[in-house]
Amino acid sequence: MDYPLIITISVGCCSVVYALIKYYSSKRSKLIELSETWWTPGTENSVSNDIRPYKIIFSEELVKDLKNRLKNTRPLTLPLKDVAWNYGTNTIALNKLLNYWADNYNFQEREKFVNQYPHFKTNIQGLDIHFIRVKPTNVGEKRVLPLLILHGWPGSIMEFYKIIPLLTTPKAEYDFVFEVIAPSLPGFGFSSPATIPGLSYIQMSMVLKNLMLRLGYDKFYIQGGDWGAIIVNAMSTLFPQNVLGMHSNMCSVMRNEVIVKQAICQYLFSFLPWTKKPRQTEKTSRKKFSLKRYLSETGYFHIQATKPDTVGVGLTDSPAGLAAYIIEKFSTGTNYSYKFRDDGGFLDKFTYDELIDNLMIYWASNSITTAMRIYAEMFTESNIPLGKLINSNVVEVPTACSQFPNEITEQPISLLRTRFVNLLRVTKMPQGGHFAALEEPELLANDIWASVNEMEVWHKNHNK
Repeated sequence: MDYPLIITISVGCCSVVYALIKYYSSKRSKLIELSETWWTPGTENSVSNDIRPYKIIFSEELVKDLKNRLKNTRPLTLPLKDVAWNYGTNTIALNKLLNYWADNYNFQEREKFVNQYPHFKTNIQGLDIHFIRVKPTNVGEKRVLPLLILHGWPGSIMEFYKIIPLLTTPKAEYDFVFEVIAPSLPGFGFSSPATIPGLSYIQMSMVLKNLMLRLGYDKFYIQGGDWGAIIVNAMSTLFPQNVLGMHSNMCSVMRNEVIVKQAICQYLFSFLPWTKKPRQTEKTSRKKFSLKRYLSETGYFHIQATKPDTVGVGLTDSPAGLAAYIIEKFSTGTNYSYKFRDDGGFLDKFTYDELIDNLMIYWASNSITTAMRIYAEMFTESNIPLGKLINSNVVEVPTACSQFPNEITEQPISLLRTRFVNLLRVTKMPQGGHFAALEEPELLANDIWASVNEMEVWHKNHNK
């Protein structure tokens, strides 16, 4: 192989792409103002703005029907020999979870667990938005800072149950403490879906900003992973007057030229002999963009971005299908190497109860189809140019990023700074993956505390 030629091509391509990144980063587009769409036409005069207490209920009828479906699941096809999870969910491991769900999951106790925090609903732009709101106690002289935390797919509010007390309990070293607001995204869980097309992450950013205004906060901090990360990115761009600071455990610059640079440059350099890596194991260190991994793990994205309602039928009707579809993400999303283990590895970080609690949010609310529509709405004719417009602008609010080593991809600080111009902090975490709040709540919580502290200092220095 002609390595000098490969090096020349690699350096040349990367230099051109990097020049494009710098050029486009210096150009700013004028953002349009989003209209406050009413997402359930015909209900404009029949809803109130009240904030109502809410309780999640696993009714006797729901549980009876669910157990009947679980116990009457058709025999599942056995996996091929020695493939572990390389063909998708391993049905031997899946059967163990399904049996636990049917026979050992204590629905009454888990219902109490889910309702341990105060739940509410309020109508925003025609959508009943469900959210958890936890205020700190024993505040003393400390300032209370509102923090909006956002989940993604196939997660839910259940991702935050471990981290909420870590954020709402005062720390001696900080003069502030958080009030946490954790909503179910529109169409997810117990937040109602739109009845008309167009509700993408862009429009959700306005709905969630208006939720915070409804709660009395015109300035607040935001945090998110997965779709939550994409939404807080949009909120920081569109509503900098409201966002005090953004923390994300999936920081990314979603510009075409950046994605091309990552894909082309790292792919070309992977041909060099000194960059050859053995097959990934659990001990593999931080990884850069992997085209092979990206392609093998994102097939669901294309399906949900084109035909969410089709795949939603099977997942709505079959708890076994729902579990198979979702726990596979909790396996490889937590650690890509788990796909080489027969057990899927997810019990290393989660319990059956925790995994099923998340499944129950989707099952009890019958929201899997409407949740998956967020992918399709991203690529509508009207939202594609809006997304490009948002991503072509820089984020000026103070920003901090937690980078967990088993996230599907990671961008270097040099690329992040092309969009996040006030990037105050990037923390390389020692372990953890995609579901950071549930996997490593203490690591994530500590970074949120430290990051917001730096943001508070930043504001003091910039508001003199």
